[in-house]
Amino acid sequence: MSYADDVFIKMCQDILENGTSTEGEKVRPVWEDGTPAYTIKKFGVVNRYDLRKEFPAMTLRRTALKSAMDEILWIWQKKSNNVNDLKSHIWDEWADEDGSIGKAYGYQMGVKHQYKEGMMDQVDRVIYDLKHNPYSRRIMTNIYVHQDLHEMNLYPCAYSVTFNVTKKPGHDKLTLNAILNQRSQDILAANNWNVVQYAALVYMMAQVCDMEPGELVHVIADAHIYDRHIPIIKEMIKRETYPAPKVTLNPEVKDFYEFTTDDFKIEDYQAGEQIKEYSDRNIRRRR
Repeated sequence: MSYADDVFIKMCQDILENGTSTEGEKVRPVWEDGTPAYTIKKFGVVNRYDLRKEFPAMTLRRTALKSAMDEILWIWQKKSNNVNDLKSHIWDEWADEDGSIGKAYGYQMGVKHQYKEGMMDQVDRVIYDLKHNPYSRRIMTNIYVHQDLHEMNLYPCAYSVTFNVTKKPGHDKLTLNAILNQRSQDILAANNWNVVQYAALVYMMAQVCDMEPGELVHVIADAHIYDRHIPIIKEMIKRETYPAPKVTLNPEVKDFYEFTTDDFKIEDYQAGEQIKEYSDRNIRRRR
């Protein structure tokens, strides 16, 4: 069993046993047939992953690691808000006829701001601080920009990352840790997807700043399971599990903007089959 499997199983059991239901309440999401999409939810879920021990990929079912990594590069490296720059089609539902999702996600990462050191966007600011002032407690990003919400086709779910640097006694290199803040998460669709892509981000940032990856702390304000996903979740958490895969980066890449998905080497990833029914249970505006 991978550590990510263990976290996922315990989280799902807690939501199912101790969560609260939105059934009968006014909710925004609907199923394809127009029925309200109710949830069982838990407030304030916090999961910790030690990236020094293993890469946090779930094995209960296969997570599309390369696609998840492509999306994080789309947001953080390409700073794009156009689905035509993304290899997968997970964002197509929210794109307009030109492929834009509005002033969301990558658009916000590319906005330049005035600092004492000059004009920088949020990604470049993070890299600058990690290299020049690693013990700063102000190294963070935020893409939930209220003045632009009306021009976003989807409000950001994973909206803020705070980086924090520590140093383990006896080690030469600094350790890079991160907190991912998420306002809302569809546990079946997105939990491990978000975990692996932000773990990959920590890997990349650590490498280009000559650090080692440390902990990823995932904070979810509203962790929910949709009503029609409950039987799927119950079946999935009873599945056979396997050891975590080994994920490494191409050590030659020292510039964040030179990473591609080909620089991620994935070995020994054994996992359960995908959930065939899921595509029929998808919902509109689920996030």
